[in-house]
Amino acid sequence: MSQTHLWLRAETKPHEQRTALTPSGAKSLIDTGFKVSVEQGPQNIFHIEQYQAVGCDIVPQGSWPQAPKEAFILGLKELPEDRFPLIHKHIYFAHAYKAQAGAAQILSRFTQGKGELYDLEFLLDENNRRIAAFGYWAGFAGAALGVWAWANKALGKQVMAPISSFPDQSKLIETVSLLLSQCASKPKVMVIGAKGRSGSGAIGLAKALQLETIEWDMAETAVGGPFTQVNDADVLVNCVLVNQDLPPFVTFDSLDTASRKLSVITDVSCDPYGDYNPIRIYERCTTFNEPTIEVLSGSNSLHLIAIDHLPSLLPKESSEDYGQQLVPYLATLNDLRLPVWDKALEFFHQNTTHL
Repeated sequence: MSQTHLWLRAETKPHEQRTALTPSGAKSLIDTGFKVSVEQGPQNIFHIEQYQAVGCDIVPQGSWPQAPKEAFILGLKELPEDRFPLIHKHIYFAHAYKAQAGAAQILSRFTQGKGELYDLEFLLDENNRRIAAFGYWAGFAGAALGVWAWANKALGKQVMAPISSFPDQSKLIETVSLLLSQCASKPKVMVIGAKGRSGSGAIGLAKALQLETIEWDMAETAVGGPFTQVNDADVLVNCVLVNQDLPPFVTFDSLDTASRKLSVITDVSCDPYGDYNPIRIYERCTTFNEPTIEVLSGSNSLHLIAIDHLPSLLPKESSEDYGQQLVPYLATLNDLRLPVWDKALEFFHQNTTHL
């Protein structure tokens, strides 16, 4: 049997420091007989020397098109825009199966080159649950930013200046804790979807800061919104991705009350463009450069955070967590007949038959 070759390409999306394979993950694959090549690149939160130390082959940034044809090309975010046919088997988040902008172009490159896509979003276990997700750290980061914005408002400061990633969670907690120590009180945090991956991350952040929490999940939302109870919290963190038409959790009318304490909403699920968005009070995502938008003005203003790449705030922890989930499956790449790979390839074929 030939040696399975995994090629980790450098991320090129601006500010993306996360990776799909950490040095420790690479070592575990090498220990099982894999060959692992890692591209040099300035964005990876882990230094190239860490990969070299565990036995990876170090290759130039962007050299993956010249990789041996049998190599699996692993990445996290989109490929750099280009037109040449794709001949390899690629593993990454392509965002190409839901009619997104540029989807047809990238899929046609695969069909032209007879390459194949194993989309990370569609690597599913026997229960059709994603084998690996960044959800916990999305919730953790989203809750942290919500509390951060609340503290700034309580102190009469700018709600939130442009932000950038943190080297680790301790630095993020330290930053928010310092702000809270200057406030006269601490915020009450409400998490909807508290039992899910993102929700558990939001609760984890609140506990790290010793904040009072209100934890809602399916039982509490079954009656249907809008929910006026959210007005009793200071920070609302929505971690529910709704895939059916339900009454919204909040509306402008439900928030329009003089007794509202709610000051900041973080929509971790962040789907302002979808038909089933439960937080129907905004129409665009926010960014690291512009973290908040004001959805209600006046003396009792309400600000909203809706960043669609929250785990990037903590690239180290989110990469480590994601890698621990993904690597056991990467270790089975020598048998693409296994359900996780076979189903992913089926998704690819279903979305390329018309091209």
